[in-house]
Amino acid sequence: MLRIFALAAALVAGGPAFAVQPDEILDDPALEARAREISKDLRCLVCRNENIDESNADLARDLRLLVRERLVAGDSDTETVDFIVDRYGEYVLLNPRPGGSNWLLWAAGPVMLLVAGAVGYGYLRGRARASETAEARLTREEEERLQNLLKD
Repeated sequence: MLRIFALAAALVAGGPAFAVQPDEILDDPALEARAREISKDLRCLVCRNENIDESNADLARDLRLLVRERLVAGDSDTETVDFIVDRYGEYVLLNPRPGGSNWLLWAAGPVMLLVAGAVGYGYLRGRARASETAEARLTREEEERLQNLLKD
């Protein structure tokens, strides 16, 4: 029973590794490690939210092979990624670069936090400045009626 559990755990844990086929793996372990590291940051264009190492799509396989071809040709990691980005666009990157038109994406979070803080601060300041006279008070007739209702 323990062996079956161990086998099932190994299959589940190694699931994403099945996407890389044995014929894709490079003979040089250093180049293969570089290829795997680069592949972690490249998006599968078919699966969208998976990296190419985890995807079984044909296009992901083509990208994995292209990465390995570029590394065998002597390209650096940066040159390999730049080649793929030039070919497929910046969408292929799982983590977009903070430059060019992406600065808006990178700045949107902090800007929205500052705007929300300013709006919250303004609301609280305005609320604190509100005078008590602005609050609705009961008229004499309403107070008498309330007292009568409370007595009953």
